[in-house]
This record gives sequence, C-alpha cells and structure tokens, in this order.
Amino acid sequence: MKKIIYLLIIMSLVLGGCSNSKPQKSNLTYGMIKSKVKKGRTSQSDLLRIFGAPNLVTKNGDNNEVWSYNKMSVDRKYQGDKTWKIFTIDQGANSSSTTSSFDFIIVFDDFDIVKDYSVITSNY
Repeated sequence: MKKIIYLLIIMSLVLGGCSNSKPQKSNLTYGMIKSKVKKGRTSQSDLLRIFGAPNLVTKNGDNNEVWSYNKMSVDRKYQGDKTWKIFTIDQGANSSSTTSSFDFIIVFDDFDIVKDYSVITSNY
C-alpha cells in the first residue's frame, strides 16, 4: 500500500512538472493605458473596471491617493539538447532568461479622478 502511495506521489510530481499552462493575458498594456486613461476625466471606478484592483494603494506627500499596478514576466530560452535527470532538466550554460517589469502609477485628485499617471518599464 505504501508503495502505491509513493508511486502516486512521484507520478504527480513528474506529471505536474510537465504541464504547459499558458500565462493569463493582461490588458495592462501601454496602448490600453493611452487609449483609456485621460487626466481629469478617468475615475477610480473606470480603472477598476478596466484593469481590476491595483497591486498597491498609498498616499503621497500632498495626501492624494496613489494606485500602482505592476506586471512582471520572465522569458526563458533554452538552446541545445535537453538531458533528463531525475525530476529536472539539465540546461546548464545553454539557457538564458530576461525579466520584464511594467509599472503603472496613478495619482488621484480629491474627487477620485486621475490627476496624473506614469508608466515605467524595465528589462533585465
């Protein structure tokens, strides 16, 4: 009985590592921000409807509410042959990755309308 349980655990670990689920698409893009967010017109409820809840809500030095949205992604590239080892794939020096960060920061006025915003992107 214990052997069956161990076998099921090992199979679930191996098969779980082979899943190829696609990442969820986000509408948090520079184009969407430029087309939907207008200073002096867009409200907090508009942003909630378009982008969902922000990652962070704070106040600035002028006591205005500030919302921050953040999106990060990692792009991994593998080159050459993949050699199977127990529970892992040895990629060694034949792999590289790039991490991208996209930040959307919004400052609101006293009436919860967009006063100003900025978009910051970085790759490393």
